[in-house]
Amino acid sequence: MSKKDVKANDQLDQGSAPNHVTYSTNWMNYKGAWLATVCIIIAIKLLYSLIPFLSSQATWTLTNLTFNAGHFVMFHWLQGTPNDTSQGVYDGLTVWEQLDDGVQFTATRKFMVALPILLFLCSSYYTHEHYFLFAIDLLSCLIVLIAKLPIMHRVRVFGINKRD
Repeated sequence: MSKKDVKANDQLDQGSAPNHVTYSTNWMNYKGAWLATVCIIIAIKLLYSLIPFLSSQATWTLTNLTFNAGHFVMFHWLQGTPNDTSQGVYDGLTVWEQLDDGVQFTATRKFMVALPILLFLCSSYYTHEHYFLFAIDLLSCLIVLIAKLPIMHRVRVFGINKRD
């Protein structure tokens, strides 16, 4: 079977899923989920701020790294759905690819793109343009943002995390 045939079959399977809704991702469309995500960032920052020997610069960089690492794993690494209601039609898709049925530039996707950018800007500001920390923050932000680009939809770089 060619790649084109496999893609067509996947689209047919996903279109015939119950109510054509991915239940593992539709919760992200609620504003409460957006607020919870912001609260998670604040909680991470506060937890790092409680560690006495860490400077403010280090806490912002660690907050940025922690959030972006968790965000990458949650949205761009994990595949499939945790329940059996989709009958395996989303098994090869990451959570980001399932979000809003793959439609690009929805409000939820824009919000999830804006968060790493805003966190990077805050981190850069509070680290007072410290070059090493800036480079770490920038690399972390770029890794998460490149994974969100429309051109990266269903792409597995070097075959990493690919399901057959």
